[in-house]
Amino acid sequence: MAGVSLVLEDKVVLITGGSRGIGAETVRIFSEAGAKVAFSYRQAREQAEGLAAACGGAARCVAIEQDLNTPRDGRALVAAAVTAFGRLDVLVANHGIWPPDDAPIAQMAEAQWRRTMGVNLDSVFGLVQAAVAQMDLQTRLPGEARGHIVLISSTAGQRGEANHADYAVTKGALISLTKSLSSELAPRGIRVNCVAPGWVTTEMSVAALGHPELGPKIASGIPVGRAATTREIAGPVLFLCTPLAGFISGEVLNVNGGAVLVG
Repeated sequence: MAGVSLVLEDKVVLITGGSRGIGAETVRIFSEAGAKVAFSYRQAREQAEGLAAACGGAARCVAIEQDLNTPRDGRALVAAAVTAFGRLDVLVANHGIWPPDDAPIAQMAEAQWRRTMGVNLDSVFGLVQAAVAQMDLQTRLPGEARGHIVLISSTAGQRGEANHADYAVTKGALISLTKSLSSELAPRGIRVNCVAPGWVTTEMSVAALGHPELGPKIASGIPVGRAATTREIAGPVLFLCTPLAGFISGEVLNVNGGAVLVG
């Protein structure tokens, strides 16, 4: 008896921030599901090109160097993905910055605030705007979704983050954007949802998670008792873009081991 599979054969997917961490694993899992994948990177050229080659090369997976600071940057990236593969069926807005140093609101530099807004929010506006315009142009089979958009938020977007108000504001705004876009776009066949991770084991977090004092403190705040793997975030993102999730729209899917409920 055949099992249930998550297949997106020949669908075209754009994933931002795809060279490392959650983004790279999301590139891999969509490629494994049969999709053609375009993904963006900013600095990690060698890693990005290696990942694209491992996921099928130019015919199946392309890495696009693109800054994402403004709406114009977002629109340019969508245009590049469509040029590469001729259409766009899925947008995963995964990129973002987390200024590493604590910045109390009274001392936070305006330049930091504006940069975080530009990367984490303004560019997403451009991405979504261009992706929706492209999806609206495309034909679809009866009963099939015209497209899927998944925005990556975080626990910080729901409960705030002291000394990182800039980051938390952008992630909270993505949740609001998810709900607004769902109401607007679901009648047109475009499903918009959000995935909200907590702590995830990546190159950026491994030092904190492995710290002898901070690591156990982090784990104690997660009911599951540990940080997620990147695969555990990429899998739910893939699910939301399959027919099995065809009746899910405007949802914030918390993939954080229950941490958002106890923070």
